[in-house]
Amino acid sequence: MQFQVHKRLEHPIFNIVKRSMDLCGSIIAMVIISPILIALCVLIKLEDWHAPIIYKQIRIGKDGRPFEMYKLRSMIRNAEEKQQELLHRNEIQGAMFKMKNDPRVTSVGRFIRKTSMDELPQLVNVLKGEMSLVGPRPPLPREVHEYTSYDMQRLTVIPGCTGLWQVSGRNRLGFKEMVELDLRYIEKRSILLDIFILLRTFRVLIGSKDAY
Repeated sequence: MQFQVHKRLEHPIFNIVKRSMDLCGSIIAMVIISPILIALCVLIKLEDWHAPIIYKQIRIGKDGRPFEMYKLRSMIRNAEEKQQELLHRNEIQGAMFKMKNDPRVTSVGRFIRKTSMDELPQLVNVLKGEMSLVGPRPPLPREVHEYTSYDMQRLTVIPGCTGLWQVSGRNRLGFKEMVELDLRYIEKRSILLDIFILLRTFRVLIGSKDAY
């Protein structure tokens, strides 16, 4: 049975508090992690001097609006081109690509993906208002092209750095389960739920075996 999101009017206070949490949380986090971020940038550059440190990728945000999402580069330079050769080895059903032993991932990349440190630059996306700390993960354009009208409900809110999918199993779950969790979040979203997800995210990252 599919979960249907019931449209509702968001209280202005909710939007103000959520945005304030995003701004304060991302600024504080960037100050705290800046030494780690600098060290990771050096390691990434040493591994491939000619490749960029920051990887920019077009993602789809709220209401289908595209934006440029930032990540620390964890793959070889021509990773996008090589993905076409690996599509038959996709380990997740549905409009998403995941592969546990992806040959495109670099040595440093394996570490930062395992710890989700490759996603730290997305705090800049949060500051810009393109993402929130909590929300559905922003999909790729090619993934959205395969969406059904049901799946498109994921795009009714601002995407997030973390969400119910990440704290409920992440890569152990398929695309269908991810959509269900995202829609449940959209239906039940609140400041308390965001705080709960953020706390769960820290706990999951410490002992995560699902990120790759």
